[in-house]
Order: sequence, then structure tokens, then C-alpha cells
Amino acid sequence: MEPAVEQQPLRIEGREHDLGDSFVVRRLLPVLQARHVGPFVFYDHMGPAQFAPGKGMDVRPHPHIGLATVTWLFDGAIRHRDSLGSLADIRPGEVNWMTSGQGIVHSERTPPTERRDGQTLHGVQVWVALPQADAEVAPDFHHHDASQLPRIRREGVELVLIAGTAYGEASPVKVFAPMFFMQAHLAAGASLDWPEEHCERGVHVIDGDIEWAGVTLGARQMAVQAGATAAPLHAQRDSHVMLFGGAPLDGERHLWWNFVASTRERIEQAKRDWVEQRFAKVPGDEDEFIPLPER
Repeated sequence: MEPAVEQQPLRIEGREHDLGDSFVVRRLLPVLQARHVGPFVFYDHMGPAQFAPGKGMDVRPHPHIGLATVTWLFDGAIRHRDSLGSLADIRPGEVNWMTSGQGIVHSERTPPTERRDGQTLHGVQVWVALPQADAEVAPDFHHHDASQLPRIRREGVELVLIAGTAYGEASPVKVFAPMFFMQAHLAAGASLDWPEEHCERGVHVIDGDIEWAGVTLGARQMAVQAGATAAPLHAQRDSHVMLFGGAPLDGERHLWWNFVASTRERIEQAKRDWVEQRFAKVPGDEDEFIPLPER
């Protein structure tokens, strides 16, 4: 039998959206050629954005089903509130992991001190689809300090394991399927092999230049690949990247607005529940909400 041909990585440029006040978000996943990578079904690169004193981020209460969300910041702070009563400010190196399951509502706003003084906000937000068997679990939220996350050192490489497993380490963040989500700093000339236990993988370059199996990537670009084997990453200069992936999803998912589900019927039910205000309110942020989009 001939050996399997290694799949060429797919480069993804993403699409930029200006949310106002010079706050630009680049949507990298999903795209037509890669609707999901492992359980990752959505990937946004936020900023960097400079908010003047008195300005800030204000994402009003909105619902989610069928997924877990995670925010990872390089700069700035975001205040999370949700319908469970959770209240947590996230800062660089910390993890806010929210499991929506059968349904949760949350808001994301600039904390008072940063709003007063102004701040630079820069980071990524991802959605991880829950396995079908766990899609209706009770909602949950956990905040993890930077000191709780495994730090892995290899020659010329420093990694932080945000969630999942890699290189013999496991993050304390609760996940529902085999996956990995990591931050990595590679010195110029360094190489990094991929975690062997995961067959779908992607790299997002925050800053620097990376070569992967003949594909070159610069800042704000992503590449993804699936297969039993993968060529290592090579840093052409000092580089800051995010690494992610895992096992293939157990079936396709429908994404509509903030909802992820295996059936369109479940999406429609969530839409009705939001319009008819059957989702719980967010304590401390009850006065506003984002209406259901018309399209």
C-alpha cells in the first residue's frame, strides 16, 4: 500500500468587519472550504483596537446554544456577565470558558476602570461545538487564572496550553471532545511539530512569519489541514501564533447568529425562545439585549 499523501495546508485570509470606534474584527472561521477544524466552528481575531477614555466595548446580552465559547486576550480587559450569575473580568493569560449547552445569555463589556482610562483591546474569540450527546447539557461557566494553565517549553518555543491536551500535558479547562487550543511564541529559526494525538489542526499568525509545508503565512493569516500526519511549523522570524484543532466533529453543524445545532429545527426553537423571552436574564445587565436579527 502506498503511503497517504499529506494534505496541503489551506491558507485563510478572513473577512474584516468594522464594529465602530475603530474596533475591527477579522472572521477567519467558518469559510466555505473549512466549516470546522476539529470542534472549532467559529474563530474571530479582535483588534488591536484603541479605545479612548470614556469609550469601550459593549456587547449587549445575547443567547447561545450548543457550543462553548472562549476568549483569549493579548491586551486589554473584558467583563463577562451571564444568566447563571457569573461575573468575571478576563485579562491576558486568563481563560473565560462558557458552555452554553441548552441555552445561556451573556454580555461582554469594558470594565469600569478601563472604560474610564481607555485601553487597547486585542485577542481572539472562538466557538467550540459540543458533541451531539452533550449539546443540551446544563450551561456552565469557569474562569481560569494564568497560573493554572500548563506552560510547555521546547527548543526556541514557548507554549501555553489553554484547553485540551498536547505534548503530554492537559489543561484544567473542561472540554467535551479531544481538542487543543494553544498560544505559542517561536524564536526565529525554530520549528514545532504538531501534537500527534489530533488529526485536524490549524495555525493563526498574530505576528511574525511562519512556513508550513510550503505555505507561507504572515500576520492575521490562518492555515488549516487534516490528516494523520502534518509537516512541522518553521518560524522565519520571531512569531506569535495560536494553534488549534482536535478530532473531527461528529456530524455537520448549522450556525445561525449565535446558535449552533445539529438540526435546523433546534435553531428555529432557539429563535422562538429568544423572541418570546424564554431565555433567562443576565443579573446586573437586565435592561438591554440584542434583538433577533431579521436575516
